[in-house]
Amino acid sequence: MTHDQDIGVSFPSYSSPHYLMMPEALARSANYAVGVATVVAVLVILYKKFSLAGRKGIPLPPGPPARWFWTNALPTVNIVYTLTDLVREYGPIVSFRQGDQVIVVIGSIEAAADIMEKEGGSLVDRPRSIAAGEMLSNEMRITMARYGERFRRLRKAVHPHLQPKAAEKYQDMQREDAMNFILDVLNDPTNHQKHAQRYAASVILRVAYGKSTPTANADPEVVRIHKVVEHFHATILPGAYLVDRVPLLRYLPGYGKQLREWHHEELELFRHQLRRVKSEVDQGNAGPSFIKTLLENTEEHKLSTDEMSYLAGSLFGAGSDTTAVGITANIMAAACHPLAQAKVHEELDMVIGSDRTPTFNDSSSLPQLHAFLLEALRWRPIVRIGFPHRAIKDIVRQGYCIPKGATVYGCHWTLSRDPIVFPDPEIFNPQRWLDSEGRLKDNHMKFITYGFGRRVCPGLHLANQSLYITLALLLWSFRIVQRPDAPINTHAFSDAVIPHAAPFEIDVIPRVEVAKLRAMMTDGCMD
Repeated sequence: MTHDQDIGVSFPSYSSPHYLMMPEALARSANYAVGVATVVAVLVILYKKFSLAGRKGIPLPPGPPARWFWTNALPTVNIVYTLTDLVREYGPIVSFRQGDQVIVVIGSIEAAADIMEKEGGSLVDRPRSIAAGEMLSNEMRITMARYGERFRRLRKAVHPHLQPKAAEKYQDMQREDAMNFILDVLNDPTNHQKHAQRYAASVILRVAYGKSTPTANADPEVVRIHKVVEHFHATILPGAYLVDRVPLLRYLPGYGKQLREWHHEELELFRHQLRRVKSEVDQGNAGPSFIKTLLENTEEHKLSTDEMSYLAGSLFGAGSDTTAVGITANIMAAACHPLAQAKVHEELDMVIGSDRTPTFNDSSSLPQLHAFLLEALRWRPIVRIGFPHRAIKDIVRQGYCIPKGATVYGCHWTLSRDPIVFPDPEIFNPQRWLDSEGRLKDNHMKFITYGFGRRVCPGLHLANQSLYITLALLLWSFRIVQRPDAPINTHAFSDAVIPHAAPFEIDVIPRVEVAKLRAMMTDGCMD
């Protein structure tokens, strides 16, 4: 026995068949080692890419571990609640990594002001959206449009039509429709959510197309448009379509058939509306509308027929659903918070009285009403996660880098629960919006629900007018109460980008004699 055998190691003799096989075995072993080393090297590179992904060694903001490209980086259920918890865990700026993609969620008002507003020019782009932006919208929907020449043309066409001064010309129409809304609620309070949808649809149809007011939600055109809006919202939900992570899927035979069908459906609807207005223009009997203005200025705006069709259709899609959701949030808040509602009633009685109805001229004299409205939009935001932005250059803040190409969300739900700006954020408290003298505070983040920077919703002034006049007339007309036998679940909302409240019941108690109320609303509609 050799010394090597004594210590438990046996070497083959030169004549051993095992020894004769050593070169081949060593080769296999060497190949295996090279393979393992290669895999390890790739994993190290990927790890570094996922864990840093910043520029010049500046790290990404903190966040959960990276995920492979085929899994969702963002949560797919209870998304805003989960994101809010993650902001509390990691800090006001949280990064998520999915393959080589970086997603950043902004969760504090201070960070949103510094990044989403001050760096708005760096976040003017949208990330590529294959499902919603390309397959559904053929890159013509302004909400999803990438930054570039087409976006600038679309924005230039829509912007002047919806600026504050331009939006004022719709006030009489909005007040008229709001009075019809009050009559609807008086006659049938059970379906208050449907009445809000009808009001919102009526306003936007008249603004976009000059169409007469629909008499009900059963109007076939309104049904078709709401269907289109539902398709869009289903498509933009983060992680809804795998093609957004695996672009080659769009070329797979049969893939995306539903999206293509939806595209043709909405394009034909939008074309139909444009053709109708063009026919009225040609006959000389078209009323004022956004699409009429586009048709009269085609040389200036340089938009194709389909681009004009989509621009007007997008205006309806963006405006009708959000306004209806905002009205419903105010109704829910009034029913669930009677003391806050009573403060608005007291103000309305002092400023308006019972012999006339509120108008837009009263707006500056109703700070309690505006504070109630602002708190309702904070308490139950119209848009919860917000729409994605894409960084067109590196953004460095407090030692962290949001890299060029990153997708950035200003999460409205999380921002509205920033405990520094909104102490006790789960408490409904309109007084937080007022100063010690009862005046509205000058807060540039009042309407975060309309987006940020250069991608802020162009229709925000029109939407604010609708929310103001409907709330003023609603609370002037009624005391809204929660039914003892049907408590409202204030957390029962669809898990969507624009969440809809589950149906809930209310009682409305007229604050003036019913016949007088009905006459005042009817006469107001006929003015």
